[in-house]
Amino acid sequence: MKNNSFLFSAKGICTAAFLSLNTIIYAQKTADISTISEKTLNTILEKNRAYYTQGKVADYIPELGKMDAKAIAFSVVDKNGKVFNTGDVSKKFTMQSISKIISLMVAVNEKGEAHIFDKMGYFGSDKPFNHFSNLETTGKPLNPMMNAGAILTTSLISGDGEKPFLKILDMVRYITKNQTTEYNKSVYESEKATGHRNRGMFYIMKNSGLISGNEDQLDNYFKQCSIELTAEDLAKIGYFFANQCVRFDGDATYKNADMAKLVESQMLTAGMYEFSGEYSRTVGLPSKSGVGGGITVSVPGKIGIGVFSPSLDQHGNSLAGYHMILDLAKQYGLSIF
Repeated sequence: MKNNSFLFSAKGICTAAFLSLNTIIYAQKTADISTISEKTLNTILEKNRAYYTQGKVADYIPELGKMDAKAIAFSVVDKNGKVFNTGDVSKKFTMQSISKIISLMVAVNEKGEAHIFDKMGYFGSDKPFNHFSNLETTGKPLNPMMNAGAILTTSLISGDGEKPFLKILDMVRYITKNQTTEYNKSVYESEKATGHRNRGMFYIMKNSGLISGNEDQLDNYFKQCSIELTAEDLAKIGYFFANQCVRFDGDATYKNADMAKLVESQMLTAGMYEFSGEYSRTVGLPSKSGVGGGITVSVPGKIGIGVFSPSLDQHGNSLAGYHMILDLAKQYGLSIF
């Protein structure tokens, strides 16, 4: 009996040691996040550059169709606020749906989370970003990341005329520390001229009493989508929400852990549209894409990532951008899961 006990104990010790060794070996497979460099980013960028050939530049907004499909950029802001860039880092593009996380922050700061989410849900979706979803049944958008919810969110920001838009623009300027940021008037006019589907959502919500204003509110949404920035700006936005709404240079004017959790949870749940579930499985990070070709990523408590490549997959997400993020996440073990 004693011999058996000894054997069981010895077997247990060996098993524990084997598992511990496996854990150590697995941990060694991922690089230390502090070793991220421009060389690292450039290697990943070059590996994934050719993905643009498998996608398509958005052309349902005519001005977006003029983007150079070959353009590509990759940026990271590390824990200390240091910026690493590679690729076409000076190339500007429009925020499009990435602006939705900024308008959500502005609206919740003004009216409170309960007021905003009384009018929409926290739900994910298996439908495209511009789907009407349940507007015609419950009358409420599924979440603030789909077009309907984002249009409603912007309409809830106080102020007449373009004041709500200017609040969003000012917040983008603050987070990126760039007061020269503007919106692209040509893209705005193009969106306004062709945005009939968004107009339909606006009027359904107006009919159900969620929106009480006029089309100035919809124009503000078109303008916020037309704000121009770079991949570095997206990395700074990702860093901001990853670090409790503290700016990359340490400015804590808007520090708010609860706000960061709200925005990041929405990014994780619905930030990549109907691809969000699969993206959570493969990348596992709060992210928000836009049909302009950008994706902003928050690694909670750590870094911000920004990518740009205007060639999109069938969901409206940057193809090369997704693969760059995926490779970085795998290499440094960044997934929150």
